[in-house]
Parts: sequence; C-alpha cells; structure tokens
Amino acid sequence: MSIFDNEDEYYMREALREARAAMAEEEIPIGAVIVCKGQVVARAHNNTERLHDVTAHAEMVAFTAAANTLGSKYLPECTLYVTVEPCAMCAGAAGWTQIGRIVYGAADEKRGFEKLGRGMLHPKTEVVGGVMEEECGELMKEFFRRRRS
Repeated sequence: MSIFDNEDEYYMREALREARAAMAEEEIPIGAVIVCKGQVVARAHNNTERLHDVTAHAEMVAFTAAANTLGSKYLPECTLYVTVEPCAMCAGAAGWTQIGRIVYGAADEKRGFEKLGRGMLHPKTEVVGGVMEEECGELMKEFFRRRRS
C-alpha cells in the first residue's frame, strides 16, 4: 500500500518533515500541517527556542499561517495534522478556530489535552489519535535521548 492510499498517513508524513526540521534547529520535534479541501494551507514546527516564546508551538504557528492563507480565523473545513497530541493551550486555540478535524500521532501522557477531555474543542471537531504513532513517538524519544547524553 502506498502512502497515497491513506490520506491521514500522507499528511502525517508531511507533519513529520516539519518535526524533523524542528529537531535540526534544536527545537522539540513537533510538526504540524493544516489541510483544507485537499490543499496544504499551512506548515509549521515548534519555534519556542528560536523566538523565545513559550506559545510558539507548531499548532499555534500553523493556525496563524492557515488563517492568513485563507483570510479567516475560522477553520471548520480544515484538518490539523500534528505529530504529538496537542497540549491544553493548543487544543484551546483549536477550539477557537473551530477546526473541523485534528489528527495526531503520538499521545502526550504528561501534557496532552485528552487528559482534560475534549470540552475545550469545538463540539463538531473530530479527533483521531495514533496515526503513525510509533514513528512520531520515536522522534520525540530520540530528541530527548540526545539532550540527556
């Protein structure tokens, strides 16, 4: 089966490219892409170190880029693909964007929004977790192994 047979995997691979770019910049390797009607409208990765900004998570940067590209702060016809489960801040922002769908790779046991429940999301937002979970999680593990050595 090629990656083109599974749309979620295809776009998660795009998010993984962004995560690898973050890792190359010594950022926590989380990447995101936002897709609307079959088109990538935003690509982003963590920029918290470079910008000295704790809010510069991949999702937050992607929301801003998508809103600028589409000319709207609301993203109900879009899907956010992100390599790691969004934190509460990013899930709250996702709720305000009214994003139609969130697809994430690896769960975040410590800071992921799922621990708090999905109440911060827009009621119509669909959530799919575990897409390419192993590959997404391994990138995070590798980053933190390198940091500790």
